[in-house]
Amino acid sequence: MAPDQIVQATTMWAEAMAAIHAASFPPVEAWDADAFRAQLDLPGVIGLVHPRGGLILIRIAADEAEVLTLAVAPDARRNGFGHALLRQAMETLAVQGAHSLFLEVSVSNPAALALYRKAGFVTAGRRRRYYPDGSDAAVMRCPLIPAS
Repeated sequence: MAPDQIVQATTMWAEAMAAIHAASFPPVEAWDADAFRAQLDLPGVIGLVHPRGGLILIRIAADEAEVLTLAVAPDARRNGFGHALLRQAMETLAVQGAHSLFLEVSVSNPAALALYRKAGFVTAGRRRRYYPDGSDAAVMRCPLIPAS
């Protein structure tokens, strides 16, 4: 595997994914390896890992999809890994027939909001006090270009 090649995660990646998540989120929000294993075993769930410290977990159902979580370890940020993971996920979902991709993101996370807006997401709603710290979540949506 090339050092920057994004790979599709299996349950064998659960420990590494949990470590990235733990480094990226407050302890109360971090997913453990069992959570990643359980998600990766579900139909329609796809995990992608950037070996230098990033991950995205997505779920597709019919023609809609959602980002379950996206994380880039602090020491790997500002290198384009989040954008590359999101782009790869969007391409994968489009090939599988998804027309829209949804996510929730904390309104107090300007870096994530900027990443999603740059990728074409727009705010579709708001979930009040969604996160454990009491912050609201912006519900965002992005249309996916159908695969040809």
